[in-house]
Amino acid sequence: MQTVEHETFAKPAEVRTFPHGKAEILEVGDSTIGRLVLEPGWRWSNDVRPIAGTELCEAPHFQYHLQGHLKIRMADGREIEAGPGDVTSLPQGHDAWVVGDETVIVVDWYGSTNWAKAADAGGSTTP
Repeated sequence: MQTVEHETFAKPAEVRTFPHGKAEILEVGDSTIGRLVLEPGWRWSNDVRPIAGTELCEAPHFQYHLQGHLKIRMADGREIEAGPGDVTSLPQGHDAWVVGDETVIVVDWYGSTNWAKAADAGGSTTP
């Protein structure tokens, strides 16, 4: 049963930092929602891959793009560029990077549960 809940990115439950950015995490109901703040120079393969321990991002995403431009390259070579007002659905297996000199802000409705989270005590890492 759904209940009334109210959370704010002004006070996220968790903040995961990495070079050139951060992921602010909210827990609302049974959902984890992330706001990704990615500074110019950010690239997943440079700044998050060392945390994830995988060649490409293996987290699927469903995102709304608020600010800046993000280039995304899928494992099969397809590329898209997303900007303000765009919605992207991304399966596992991609790289992404900030285009230009504007900070990218994305609300991630699906893929932020373990994104940019360090390996757990058992040694496994989920990107």
